[in-house]
Amino acid sequence: MQTRAPAEPEVREFTAAVVDIDDRTVTLDRTYFYAESGGQPADRGTLGGIRVVDVQKDGDGVAHTLATAPEFEVGEEVTGIIDDDFRTYCMRAHTASHLLYGAGRRVLDDLGYGGFDISEEKVRVDFTTTTDIDDETLVELERLTNRAVWESRDVSWEEVPTEEAIDREDVAFNTKTEEGVMDDADTVRIVEVEGWDVAACGGTHVANTSEIGPVTVLDRSNPGEGLTRVEFAVGPDGVDRRATQHRALRESAAALETNTDDLAATAAAIRSERDELRDRVRELERAAVADAIDGFETVEKDDTAWRLGTLDGVDTNDAGEAAKDAVGDAEVIVAVGDEERPYVVVAAGTDSDVHAGDVIDDLTDVYGGGGGGGPPFAQGGGLDASPAEVLDEIRDWESAE
Repeated sequence: MQTRAPAEPEVREFTAAVVDIDDRTVTLDRTYFYAESGGQPADRGTLGGIRVVDVQKDGDGVAHTLATAPEFEVGEEVTGIIDDDFRTYCMRAHTASHLLYGAGRRVLDDLGYGGFDISEEKVRVDFTTTTDIDDETLVELERLTNRAVWESRDVSWEEVPTEEAIDREDVAFNTKTEEGVMDDADTVRIVEVEGWDVAACGGTHVANTSEIGPVTVLDRSNPGEGLTRVEFAVGPDGVDRRATQHRALRESAAALETNTDDLAATAAAIRSERDELRDRVRELERAAVADAIDGFETVEKDDTAWRLGTLDGVDTNDAGEAAKDAVGDAEVIVAVGDEERPYVVVAAGTDSDVHAGDVIDDLTDVYGGGGGGGPPFAQGGGLDASPAEVLDEIRDWESAE
């Protein structure tokens, strides 16, 4: 027979007759151990004093896998004891998933059920929805879920004819994840949270939402196309996570010399100020580089003015952009990085008749490194020479044309 756990989830101890033993696997004439199904893990506990390590559906029966081979025999009566803490946690977690889905009914468009899973640390519910579940929506889902807990709504379950259940638009179905709910059966088990949610479900649930306790939404993710996964915690983990969040909130407010109510606005103002300061610093840095280039040595080569010099603490990209901005139509700017293996950037004006790429090619032929570019701009790096040696080479450089 199938487990009686979904119908009578409050049972924690029972006796049953052993009908089959296969090494460590035991089948009973009846059981209240929940068999792993639809995202809810198998119950823990003992059977005949031996630890139960797994419970699975096996055809029309339930297979209990024990930690060791039993000493009892077929036909004997044995006592099953279900781990109260873990069963209670699963009941609360499973019912909380219905509340979260019910909250989704109220704030998400084109809602569908995509999956469910309980682990020891957290619970997940997968939604299909066209709504973008952003931070504000996530907080609203949490708020509505906890309101449903606080409102002490009754939770009930019953078997209804399959056709009747399928015809009901208010029933959430997921035949893939809710194993055994459909299974070509004549009836479907419907779980209803009074005035909040209705779903086809074969799991164990509390009798009233007030038994769930606080629900703390942890995060959201996208596990697959069209799916949004929302993870939450119930019980001690949820309480601890909420305390951690509260502590972090208050510490952040104290660090910013504000209160928790004004924290978001204060943080946004500080971020805006930071961005403005960062932009201002960048402007000053660009102005400093431009000033440095303006002060470069000027060398006349073939009636073209070459401005040469070194830049200290300026990266290649910034040096290149500054050189391109500063170069005149009839001049060449060469900036050399003041470092152990310097870079070189060359910007050549359109009327200078100088090919910037040729300058870089000749320098890398002499000093190694790499680089390249076209007529108006080129750059190289990793030269095996001092900045002074590179500048001397450029002063002596002559076009091969």
